[in-house]
Amino acid sequence: MSAEARAPHFVRSFERGLAVIRAFDAEHPALTLSEVARACELTRAAARRFLLTLADLGYVHTDGRRFRLTPRVLELGYSYLAGYTLPQLAEPHLEQLVARVRESSSLCVLDGDDIVYVARVPTRRIMTASITVGTRFPAYVTSVGRVILAHLPDEDVEARLAGAELKPLTTRTITTPGALRTELRRVRRQGYAVVDQELEEGLRSVAAPVRDRDGEVVAAVNIAVHAGRNSVDSVRRDLLPHLLATVAGIEADLRITSPAPAAAPGTGTRRSSSSRRSPAPEG
Repeated sequence: MSAEARAPHFVRSFERGLAVIRAFDAEHPALTLSEVARACELTRAAARRFLLTLADLGYVHTDGRRFRLTPRVLELGYSYLAGYTLPQLAEPHLEQLVARVRESSSLCVLDGDDIVYVARVPTRRIMTASITVGTRFPAYVTSVGRVILAHLPDEDVEARLAGAELKPLTTRTITTPGALRTELRRVRRQGYAVVDQELEEGLRSVAAPVRDRDGEVVAAVNIAVHAGRNSVDSVRRDLLPHLLATVAGIEADLRITSPAPAAAPGTGTRRSSSSRRSPAPEG
């Protein structure tokens, strides 16, 4: 976010503190003061203040030279997951899906321009990057991201494409707004997305949208496979039916557990959950 676009209430120091936490990841579990300062574009003095404050709060540990996050950081994400029933509802369905297809499956939601993994059941490791709950990837280059983007209002999609930086992560990555716009229309029409080695060479994935009781797409479920074991045709033929059945099960649970919508003024009644059905995937 540019300085000009920030609202008057924006607290820059808080933004920088969060950036310090995000500097640590699976590839950089331990960082020196200089490395944190460089990654966050801070002075050494500012980085030191943020790190020592986080250490005082219990979120960071240091041996005097290198800093590491502590398990207490998990509390920050748990507050979200604890109040969000969808990952809890989805996990048993993902476990059943993985047992049937023997491939990894995840539930993801959209956060800004990224997708975030909120539930995951892995089998074998097929990506260079380690994926856990909380992992983020650019939405435009993932099957789950495209499924969710495809069901946003047209004006929202256009706004995102206008400001998008579509970087080529592999030689197959879609990198022009026009091509991505065409692909999103196809995804919306057919009701699922297949991404073939655009995020990482050797990785194919298929995803389908998860709709709430009002028919709004709130998340997506994928199956990720190694390209050497599964062709695009076999992904559609052998895996997609299982994926769609899993999504249908998650949506059925959402209809049961989500609060019923309020009655329209003057009706004095509520519509029963049996009268509200999530729309079937388009196409």
